[in-house]
Amino acid sequence: MFSKVLIANRGEIAVRVIRTLRELGVSSVAVYSDADADARHVREADEALRIGPPPAAESYLNIDAIIAAALAAGAQAVHPGYGFLAENAAFASACAAAGLVFVGPPPSAIEAMGDKIAAKERVAKAGVPVVPGASGAGLTDEELKEKVLIWNDPWFPVLVKPSAGGGGKGMRVVRSAADLAEALAGARREATASFGDGTLLVERYLEHPRHIEVQVLADAHGTVVHLGERECSLQRRHQKIIEESPSPLLDPARRQTMGRAAIEAARSAGYVGAGTVEFIVPGTTPGRGDGDADPNDADPDDAEFEFFFMEMNTRLQVEHPVTELVYGLDLVEWQLRVAAGERLPFAADAVPAPVGHAVEARVYAEDPARGFLPTGGTVLALREPAGPHVRVDSGLVEGAAITSAYDPMLAKVIAWGADRASALRRLDAALADTVILGVPTNVAFLRALLADPDVQAGRLETGLAERVAEPPASGPEMSGAGAPDISRNFNISAGRAEIVPTGRASELVPTEALAAAALAQLLARDPSSAGGRAGATADTSPMAVDPWDIPDGWRIGGRSWSKFRFGVGQGSTVEVRVRGLASVNAEVAVGDGDPVPAVAQFRLGRDGSLAGGIDLVLRYGGRTVSYVYATEGETTWLGRNGQAWALTAERAASLRSGGTGVADATVRSPMPGTVLAVHVTEGGQVTAGQPLLIVEAMKMEHVVTAPADGVVTELTARVGQQVRLDEALAVIGERE
Repeated sequence: MFSKVLIANRGEIAVRVIRTLRELGVSSVAVYSDADADARHVREADEALRIGPPPAAESYLNIDAIIAAALAAGAQAVHPGYGFLAENAAFASACAAAGLVFVGPPPSAIEAMGDKIAAKERVAKAGVPVVPGASGAGLTDEELKEKVLIWNDPWFPVLVKPSAGGGGKGMRVVRSAADLAEALAGARREATASFGDGTLLVERYLEHPRHIEVQVLADAHGTVVHLGERECSLQRRHQKIIEESPSPLLDPARRQTMGRAAIEAARSAGYVGAGTVEFIVPGTTPGRGDGDADPNDADPDDAEFEFFFMEMNTRLQVEHPVTELVYGLDLVEWQLRVAAGERLPFAADAVPAPVGHAVEARVYAEDPARGFLPTGGTVLALREPAGPHVRVDSGLVEGAAITSAYDPMLAKVIAWGADRASALRRLDAALADTVILGVPTNVAFLRALLADPDVQAGRLETGLAERVAEPPASGPEMSGAGAPDISRNFNISAGRAEIVPTGRASELVPTEALAAAALAQLLARDPSSAGGRAGATADTSPMAVDPWDIPDGWRIGGRSWSKFRFGVGQGSTVEVRVRGLASVNAEVAVGDGDPVPAVAQFRLGRDGSLAGGIDLVLRYGGRTVSYVYATEGETTWLGRNGQAWALTAERAASLRSGGTGVADATVRSPMPGTVLAVHVTEGGQVTAGQPLLIVEAMKMEHVVTAPADGVVTELTARVGQQVRLDEALAVIGERE
């Protein structure tokens, strides 16, 4: 075994690898960009070396800098994690040339499977079924169009995807010949930006499929085994968000059939190490929990069971923990042991059987209500779940800055259970205990997705998650003191995700949370409140207080109302009025509602310290609830049951009259990122839905369109400009 290993990665995977190295007694070396100088993986490693400025191309993708760091630290091996250089054959070769062991497959295997076109041809020769398609090295857009259009309409819909890379980047579903040219151009541009290779292939698109992958493990002595499958059908933008093992679709016979195919695919490339072979299983029309049979269920006759090879990931997968939990193995440990020349501990016919069921949820800095666009911010308060059979792989620490420079995945929450139902329940409870304030995340949506009837029943397919996120034609009213808790747009307690239309923006935040935010502002100003002082320090000792400094609304002739207006999203605001002492005898009126008796106080967190955020305990209308509390400027953050609300106090001069405002004609950035293109000029006329500009983040492009007909009266966006989430880019005024 090695004595020192460098991890050529960052975030949660670097922390994950460090954990196994520590258990094996191996020293760990982290690398970091300037943006990650105080990151968690840097703190937890035995030593850490700077490799460059924040841009990945100058740091985590800089092969020379990483090799130099490994040699300077005296490392014997390099673990690439996943992403960045993990599937880069040139990096694996550079490690070998420098006398370092690359903890992964040989460069020849990476090359063989890195080109999707060549990989399909290779595995097809080995007898592995593949999806029919049009491909070829060096083909132009016109040549690909010719190949596809020979088949004309029977081929549509088709899937355009890059030959290099993965993670859903550059993929486009095309439903008609008229849309093919634009899709090819966009996919090629994104593939070139993401992977440095614009080669594309086009495949028949399978409607409503399941995405099932098989974990393989091979040593350098000829043994190749499979460790079962992972169901990865719950995705958004072709990227996985919830994975589980085993798949609810497969029985033992089908598992063995897919496992044998995965082993043959690995053997065809001369594979060594841990890898994953991804398959797609055809489906039919999606169901919506009406009690019918699984719409994606294959024919029970195994001879008719269809599945097709998609690609092989020549690295550790993000979702590897679910396999570890059901098989009782540490895959990172066996990556290291195999790289050190050891044999696998079992033969292909003696792999231990899986035990129980495991489910993983990926926590992303993204907003499901905005099409899962990336978000950002500073982690103000962090509480991660714990308990029996719950695991968290995380790179987060309080104070961490989440930017568009790197992938938006923050952490993974994984739960094991004796059966699928218990694993799902345990995961939901763990997500309910997850609090991340300061950065909008998808945690509440994950809970809503887990509660969906089709997910509960195992009726899975790759479009299900995005259908759950679609707004219904109408939905139940959710205002008032008894309203269920929701996360911005998701009604968790209803068992499904409900997106509230713009016209109901004031309902995005529960009345109790609005009341809590207003009372918290008063408590923070109250020097007499020990809990209020805990909001700033841990000191709760008695102190002398001037009664005139107490914000209780007292006036000669009676108490007056203190008024607050909070932004609740989509350009809307809600007024909250408070009178009385927040910690003793307040009354709160939200919007047009009647006054409700309320009391609030701050308490130190669950471990008696300020770490993890302060608790804000609210008694409102006879009901007591507790929130995790943090502030940033004029914004009050509250977290509860896996949900988070960012309530920004609006300046009165900027508000429209009335308790609830309406959206203005300001065009704002839907995510933090870079302005890639500007298609309009100041003074130009536009129509509703017309593309105005393109914002790019994490190699993903988003077209920003005009909200209404009008004239561009202001245009602040410039190509190359770095923009924040919701930053104003342009203003559309009325035509004269």
